[in-house]
Amino acid sequence: MNIELNAHQIDAVRKMKNGCILVGDVGSGKSRTSLAYYVKDCPDRDLYIITTAKKRDSKEWEDEALPFKIKRKVVVDSWNNIKKYKDVYGAFFIFDEQRVVGSGAWVKAFLNIARKNRWILLSATPGDKWEDYIPVFVANGFYKNKTEFNRVHCVFSRFAKYPKIEKYLDESMLLKHKADISIPLPVDRHTHPQHLYLRFNYDKVLYKTVWKDRWDPYDDEPIEETGKLFYLLRKVANDNDSRYDFVRRAAESHTRIIIFYNFSYELHRLREVAQELGIEYGEWNGEVHSEVPSSERWFYLVQYSAGCEGWNCITTNCMIFFSQSYSYRMTKQAEGRIDRMNTPFDELYYYHLSSAAPIDLAIARALKQKRSFNENTYLKVKRR
Repeated sequence: MNIELNAHQIDAVRKMKNGCILVGDVGSGKSRTSLAYYVKDCPDRDLYIITTAKKRDSKEWEDEALPFKIKRKVVVDSWNNIKKYKDVYGAFFIFDEQRVVGSGAWVKAFLNIARKNRWILLSATPGDKWEDYIPVFVANGFYKNKTEFNRVHCVFSRFAKYPKIEKYLDESMLLKHKADISIPLPVDRHTHPQHLYLRFNYDKVLYKTVWKDRWDPYDDEPIEETGKLFYLLRKVANDNDSRYDFVRRAAESHTRIIIFYNFSYELHRLREVAQELGIEYGEWNGEVHSEVPSSERWFYLVQYSAGCEGWNCITTNCMIFFSQSYSYRMTKQAEGRIDRMNTPFDELYYYHLSSAAPIDLAIARALKQKRSFNENTYLKVKRR
């Protein structure tokens, strides 16, 4: 077996243990490192890999595993099917792209599997808050269940309409648990990411109509739901001609561009820009799953929630975030699609498009603080 690991990966394999989280940036080589650990720790067990649907379908894990010449059964499936494996016993599980947050069906299946098998987690962003670590802490035996965790560490607000944690107790113990199971995987990158934050115009009068008057200027009707209010605020901020003009200018400097977007109206106009310029385009969203184009000039239009992870591209060094994601994790995952160890590019260009609209400024603040934007919290602050 001729497997090349760098010094950081070798050190991580040495430190890894059952129930750990291998924490490394996107493109740091977590897959190869986890397979090396499996071969070292328990090659006599069947291997199950739970990953994203895109990684499963692209056979990325099978390609990574090939040089290791694994002799046991290897099963690669998506998180959507994790319940199929809750009765597997005595195997080794690699849980790729951390999904065990909360207390839903995936978490229940994960805890069931963790009790009967050896396992590790891979993640670039393991958790934004302590609640995100509860399933992993329980699986490691630090707590019997979520109820015990809450009793020991959580003080809940007496005035919230739903269970809301006001503060944590004994955080030193939580930090100890986190350090005990977190195995860092640093990487010496040759890439130099250039993040350019660009601010564009927005219609202040239209924005005021939506925010102050609670009126939908597009359908000419009152706004009755919070979800629609934020959708319209973002549409006023995002759907501005100046942003699309920038995409046209960017296509003059960069021949291949990955563009992340949120909403269908953005996708429709970005398609029109590509057609107008005579540029081939591919898409990855909830309905279309085309591959990255292979021509000399292209756009790859990717919806955040559908395509922020599970694939990579080393044929371009340019990415445009046409509108901001609410999620810090999704943003970091998206950035990693081109920041790979094997990319031939040294300079990577990330264009972050936003406006001076209050909603855009609030989202940007949250992302800068490495947290996700919350609509309900924003409303409460504005009402004070």
